[in-house]
Amino acid sequence: MSRSSHATLIEARSLTKRYPGVIALNAVDFDLRAGEVHVLFGENGAGKSTLISMIAGASAPSEGSLAVRGEPVTFNGVADARAHGISAVFQEFSLIPTMTVAENIFLGDEPRRGPFTDHRAMVARARELFASLEFQIDPMRLVSRLSRAEQQMVEIAKAVHSDLSVLILDEPTASLTDREVDHLFQVVERMTARGVGVIYISHRIQEFSRIADRITVLRDGARIGTVTMDATSEEELIEMMVGRAIDEIYPTIARDPGPPVLSVSGLHASGVHGVDFDVRPGEVLGVAGLVGSGKSRCFRALMGLEAVKAGRVRLRDADVTGAPTRRMMEAGVYYLTPDRKNEGLQLVFTARDNLVQGILPGIESRGGQLPWSRIRETADKVAERVDLPESYRGRLAAQLSGGNQQKTLFGRGLGRDYDVYIFDEPTVGVDMGARASIYKLIKSLAESGKAVIVISSDLPEVMNIAHRLLVFARGRITAELPREDISESTVLAHFFEEQEELA
Repeated sequence: MSRSSHATLIEARSLTKRYPGVIALNAVDFDLRAGEVHVLFGENGAGKSTLISMIAGASAPSEGSLAVRGEPVTFNGVADARAHGISAVFQEFSLIPTMTVAENIFLGDEPRRGPFTDHRAMVARARELFASLEFQIDPMRLVSRLSRAEQQMVEIAKAVHSDLSVLILDEPTASLTDREVDHLFQVVERMTARGVGVIYISHRIQEFSRIADRITVLRDGARIGTVTMDATSEEELIEMMVGRAIDEIYPTIARDPGPPVLSVSGLHASGVHGVDFDVRPGEVLGVAGLVGSGKSRCFRALMGLEAVKAGRVRLRDADVTGAPTRRMMEAGVYYLTPDRKNEGLQLVFTARDNLVQGILPGIESRGGQLPWSRIRETADKVAERVDLPESYRGRLAAQLSGGNQQKTLFGRGLGRDYDVYIFDEPTVGVDMGARASIYKLIKSLAESGKAVIVISSDLPEVMNIAHRLLVFARGRITAELPREDISESTVLAHFFEEQEELA
């Protein structure tokens, strides 16, 4: 995009971070220029978080040097980095939910009137700050009552209210709608226009062409290279990140479909208006659509997670319309939620115990005793199948990376035999290496005769692994495309087809 003024804000040389038995970052060079967006790209564990933690003052390097505007610095903490104009918005927010928005923004830097906090001035300054960012948020609201997108806006406001020159955004769009993403990008553009440098971390490679000037790729703690966005393709970036070509990421899935195992006719639910489709064993049915199109609500209603208002759902020869979730699972349908932290995993359990939870419903006790040795053996076999390393199986799910959490969630569905697998946003927040493992699982399920449904906002994902593709818009199916008719232009046209008809 060539927005950079070329003045170097941050320069890291041979930054290295060692932990007992592990080199998390190995002699990495990195620089950030004024007015640019510099993307850090890599798999989970590549060293991205380690690098930004040192730039943000959250940790100290074992070796190497860091300079700000050409002056060598050694940060003694996050506050020290902020004093040099560097602020970070991490995936896990640092807001205090019982305090107001204004109180969170000025925490530790409250305007004073004599010995007392000047609450009126604090709220007024917060309103001015939000107006400059074009955020529609009441400074008097409690943070606990904000949506995640609104909380992220508060984090950004908190970061920029001081004399900011470097902003670090860690996976900022992971839980935002398309409209919220557009707003965030507009804010970033206004900030870079003022000379702020932005370090941007994301797995969403499709975003880079909209926002990135340069991209640094990390792999296994080492810097693979730095490239300009306008001279690099997505395929080249992926190959740099994972060390193999994109056609090795998406497997070819053989198709041998049988008669429909799941049939839906005239389904009406909240945001779903008369949907008809069927799913066959031995195939991958892709489901695509914009946020709010009804694609997820349709299948949540089918699974008993939302109310069915009208229509019929048949599983083999049985009518399961409106059946509760437990009955659907007992009948052979598994649903993988897109919200692994709130709906999927028990974060205070270990990864192995989460896998066990998926096994227990299919185990019969003998004399009131469960065969725990067999259950644990089965859990370890499932862990091997989803490529979950043995060293991670005893860790709490909350301590795992996003990719390993997602592998654990997949594993819960492999602990017993299901006929239909519904994967809703199966790779959200997951790097390409973990994606490749997940796609192999989908391939093995379909080729073993299971019916697999993949609901995804990631268009390249569903285009590359689906045998058939349903396109949703405004709560209806606007197209059903066989493999040979699936193309980006065709799918995108159907994304908006219903909107244009109803306009």
